[in-house]
Amino acid sequence: MTYECQTWTLNKTPCHKQQTAQRAMERQMLNIKLKDRILTIEIRKKTQVIDVVQYIQRQKWRWAGHMARDKDNRWTKRCTEWQPKSERRDRGRPEARWMDDIRRAAGPQWQRKAYDRRKQKTSAEGFILQWMDKASK
Repeated sequence: MTYECQTWTLNKTPCHKQQTAQRAMERQMLNIKLKDRILTIEIRKKTQVIDVVQYIQRQKWRWAGHMARDKDNRWTKRCTEWQPKSERRDRGRPEARWMDDIRRAAGPQWQRKAYDRRKQKTSAEGFILQWMDKASK
């Protein structure tokens, strides 16, 4: 369900789809029907499974730190930092990029901050909670 989730660009729609699928799987595990009208919180207490969006954000944050600490010029880092110069962008709001929510949470100098693993680990929970607040609205 979360294969290669580190590289996903998330917005409301994919997060909602992942959460819906997870809730359906948890109900199936406990043999609970939607007609039973049992709250998701109670089901989550029984299954003791972490929220899929929190897991995806944690993995994305870890991958971003790992990628930022790479010393050589690997293709993952080059693809992340690449900015097309000659191509004109379409009209309207630009699509969300992989790095946008990381920049929003950690600031534009997030790659420098990622070199200190302790600081990155402590800021991971803030990043995840910030995303959860945004997704719940």
